[in-house]
Amino acid sequence: MKEHDHSTVSGAVMLLILAGVSLASMYGFQLAVTPGAESPLLVLACVLAWAFVALSLTAFFVVNPNEARVLQLFGKYIGTVRTPGFHWTWPLVTKRAVSQRVRNFDSAQLKVNDLDGNPIEIAAVVVWRVADTAEAVFQVDDYENFLRVQAEAAVRNLASRYPYDSHDEARPSLRHNTTAVIDHLKEEIQQRLEKAGIEIVEARISHLAYAPEIAQAMLQVQQAGAIVAARSRIVEGAVGMVEMALEQLSKKKVVELDEGQKATMVSNLLVVLCGEKATQPVVNTGTLHR
Repeated sequence: MKEHDHSTVSGAVMLLILAGVSLASMYGFQLAVTPGAESPLLVLACVLAWAFVALSLTAFFVVNPNEARVLQLFGKYIGTVRTPGFHWTWPLVTKRAVSQRVRNFDSAQLKVNDLDGNPIEIAAVVVWRVADTAEAVFQVDDYENFLRVQAEAAVRNLASRYPYDSHDEARPSLRHNTTAVIDHLKEEIQQRLEKAGIEIVEARISHLAYAPEIAQAMLQVQQAGAIVAARSRIVEGAVGMVEMALEQLSKKKVVELDEGQKATMVSNLLVVLCGEKATQPVVNTGTLHR
């Protein structure tokens, strides 16, 4: 079932018409009951006119900005009115208001196992609006509750497809690949809510953390990974500096070193450059060729 527009009459114009009908009926009724000129048919016409006016008063409705009205006649969907203003439609038509405003849904903090099996806590904020009023009203029982359940299911599914953290750049993770993750989350929620006529404007992760029972252990793992990464950078830079030192000494012929002396020099430089604490220098007052 898809939404379609329903034509209505301006409420102000119809109000004037009904006022005119009422005045004409009152005048006709006075004529119909005038002694000597009684007219039962005219009385009946006036009564029917008043009944129509009374029934027509229930057909007026107002559409506020960023709001739509879904119209039904005897259970049949006849259309949607989105134009703000004062409207009149056929009597006995039921009118259900559906907000078109952009709204937020903040999911609860869900405890899920990530791709590596680690328990994590995750929550998301979903920005949404009703795009198709007919589908929102008639395709699902309660579109707001439907959104809540499907969004949380999508968040759970997302968390199980990615690891919380990854030191491999080619392997996306929840913590490092934010853009790809939220795009995936938005797409999955939109697919789940397509049948309910809901458009997902934006979806973002609002909370992401390891579960309390493993948070301390995973923090130590992260710290160890950071230390290993830092040490790798230090060693890489130290090797480059040693290589440059040997190359410059040889190029400028400052001193001639054999393989054993080069090995000793490399060892000493790496200790100095890679050590955590400052080294104590030892001055050699003799000769390198001893």
